[in-house]
Amino acid sequence: MHPADAQIYLGIMSGTSMDGIDAALVRFPRHGVELMATCSHPWPTSLQRELQNLTTPGNNEIDRLGELDILAADEFASAAQKLLARANIPASAVTAIGSHGQTVRHRPDAKNAFTLQIGDPNRIAEQTGITTVADFRRLDMAAGGEGAPLVPAFHNTLFSSNEAYRCILNIGGIANITLLPPQDGTAITGFDTGPGNCLLDSWAARHIHTPFDKDGEWAASGNIHPALLRSMLADGYFDRPPPKSTGREYFNLTWLERWLELIPGLLPADIQATLTALTTQSIANAITTAAPDCQQLLVCGGGIHNPLLMAQLQHELPQCRIESTRHYGADPDWVEAIAFAWLARQTMLGLSGNLPSVTGARHPVILGGIYQGALATTHKNHTTA
Repeated sequence: MHPADAQIYLGIMSGTSMDGIDAALVRFPRHGVELMATCSHPWPTSLQRELQNLTTPGNNEIDRLGELDILAADEFASAAQKLLARANIPASAVTAIGSHGQTVRHRPDAKNAFTLQIGDPNRIAEQTGITTVADFRRLDMAAGGEGAPLVPAFHNTLFSSNEAYRCILNIGGIANITLLPPQDGTAITGFDTGPGNCLLDSWAARHIHTPFDKDGEWAASGNIHPALLRSMLADGYFDRPPPKSTGREYFNLTWLERWLELIPGLLPADIQATLTALTTQSIANAITTAAPDCQQLLVCGGGIHNPLLMAQLQHELPQCRIESTRHYGADPDWVEAIAFAWLARQTMLGLSGNLPSVTGARHPVILGGIYQGALATTHKNHTTA
């Protein structure tokens, strides 16, 4: 076994749904992934609310951002330490942490495009002692890309096939797809299709006071409103050609309320049902348009646990065999945390982590900054020995 194949990496991910921090300990042998241990670390309720509020413009943003940058980092470090304790693995055995950070603003369409993820990696490295790789998105943007999505490079490594045209679908707060044609030289592409769970979760929190609509039961009690659905699908984002990416600073309750003003008086459950259809139809339309030859749809992310959403997706895409990524070597709940462990590995090995055909960057780049932990020298001596 090559020494790099035996190295352990720790991936930390909190996505646009902000439903908690996922942490995964991973090895990357020559083929596949070895998922060694995982843990979910909940955001403290007050901190979660403050982070969500920061995704939209407001007062005193710089001071709020500075404070939340520190508090988020402390939670990321706690998640890493909890995972190491659970796995009974010393911090000195970990080559690096890959921390995605918490996205609070993503503006690829701004005059001066930018993206911002917080959770100070200096604090993570200091508290854990482990070298931390973070700020993965901005160099891709500096090279002319959208800075997102980044996971398609990992999807290609793990899920590509010589025989079948596969599409990898991640349904987090925002849904994104990776298109993997059979390995015949065709470019790999991918993009954010639009809302995944973000509108569903926000609407459920407002009306039934739960963080999400468990199993889609509330949506199933309502009826899809065709006119509302047509109006929302007419939003210009859905027709834009890739590369494209988005976030909850665009698809949020303010966005939804603009459409509801045109059709007042709808029942909340009917709106939830229509939002579920918005997620499934925007995904299906994107796949049908960009990958009409897709044969297999491999799904990961929190949306896979919503049976109503998954049933609608199969109805919209009868030509695709829809399966969990679990059947292809990766637990669907941990794909993104694994991906950021893999991206940290790419950075530490001096390898590129973006796919220009996905993000629109001018060329491949080595993503992220490296923040040395106190154990870096210890680890270097350990691996040299």
